[in-house]
Amino acid sequence: MCFPHAGGVPSFFNSWPRHLRSGMELLAVCYPGRQARFGEPYAESLEDLADQIADALRPYDDKPLALFGHSMGAAVAYEVALRLDQKYGVQPVRLFLSGQSAPHRAERSNLHREDDATLIAEVKQLGLSTADAMEHPELLEIALPTLRADFRLVETYDPPLTKIKSPIVAYVGDQDPDCPPDAVCAWSDLTTGTFEFRGFPGGHFYLEGYEFDLLLHIVGHLKDDLRLAGAVRAAGTRQPVPSASAPRTGGTR
Repeated sequence: MCFPHAGGVPSFFNSWPRHLRSGMELLAVCYPGRQARFGEPYAESLEDLADQIADALRPYDDKPLALFGHSMGAAVAYEVALRLDQKYGVQPVRLFLSGQSAPHRAERSNLHREDDATLIAEVKQLGLSTADAMEHPELLEIALPTLRADFRLVETYDPPLTKIKSPIVAYVGDQDPDCPPDAVCAWSDLTTGTFEFRGFPGGHFYLEGYEFDLLLHIVGHLKDDLRLAGAVRAAGTRQPVPSASAPRTGGTR
């Protein structure tokens, strides 16, 4: 299950399924207020958004589920993992958290309160390949409210620190100005499972240029996780697994 960045949409992950192995399926969350959910009210808080997604994932409780989140999506994935365990007693096989400092190490900002020009400049500085689309007034009129709403979710997010049981792999671009490696490595404080850190060349959106290498690393972990899940089931000691139905998520196969 993939969670997009602030202002992001499920189609950001459209090219990823080609890297997956047989038996793996990719789903991508569509946050309210965009694409298929355009016109729906934005989430009131990041925690509220995570509540909605965790509930939508219930129909997948017969399958192992891994969560990947980039930037804002990393924080959402972490909160969803907490809720899956606390509400339903299920744990994702692994969390892959990208381009986001751990919540207790994130620097505070108030970009959602800034004027349009300041917000646009910040988004362009992050280096997303599609950021130039905001030069078009008709697209900007649609994109800006969504960006502002998502930045508000991130900038007002200040959770109590709770450990998840799932292993975490954290990724970052080595030139990302907003994510120092030590702040990304601090995700290790939030799991009772194993932790791994990997850096890639590039900035905040390093994953656009290193999609193949990133997915090779993710799929390698997933192959091991699926083998372990299969062995557990064969031994008759089935572990709780996440649910992932999303009538309101975008999916690609």
